Amino acid sequence: MEVENKLIPSMREGINVVKMIFFKKFSGLLSEKYPDQEKKYVSMLSGAVLNDLFGTPNLEEPFKSFSERNKRRIEEELAGIAHNLEYMLIPLTDALRMQFLCDSQEGNDGSIILSRAEDLGILLKDRELPMPHHFMELVRRLGSSYNLIVAPEPNGDVSRNVN
Repeated sequence: MEVENKLIPSMREGINVVKMIFFKKFSGLLSEKYPDQEKKYVSMLSGAVLNDLFGTPNLEEPFKSFSERNKRRIEEELAGIAHNLEYMLIPLTDALRMQFLCDSQEGNDGSIILSRAEDLGILLKDRELPMPHHFMELVRRLGSSYNLIVAPEPNGDVSRNVN
């Protein structure tokens, strides 16, 4: 079905916007927490935590080795997300759930990722599962507030000039 063929890629784009925002905010947090570390370390740690949270480890070098060497710190940082980035819990919950739904449609089981996020206090159990259009509205608001995407004009015109 054509709608489904377009829906999953659109949802995945939305998930990626949430991931980019999380990466940006989390990198800033880690830069403050580890002021003596190089920017590259903070970036790699942020990426490793993000990839671990979403169950998408980067198996290419040097990322794989970094994740193996820093497994304990990655776990510590994952455990602190719910407390340190509480304002990201709604978009993370929605993105993780949308990822689960997309994965399910493609025949993959991502339930362990949701369970782990719940155990870490990241997944808001009481939050209703968003409908795709509600998720995309959240993504558009967040993405435009972080200058990652251009939010459509109220009349549907997305051709405005962004400076």
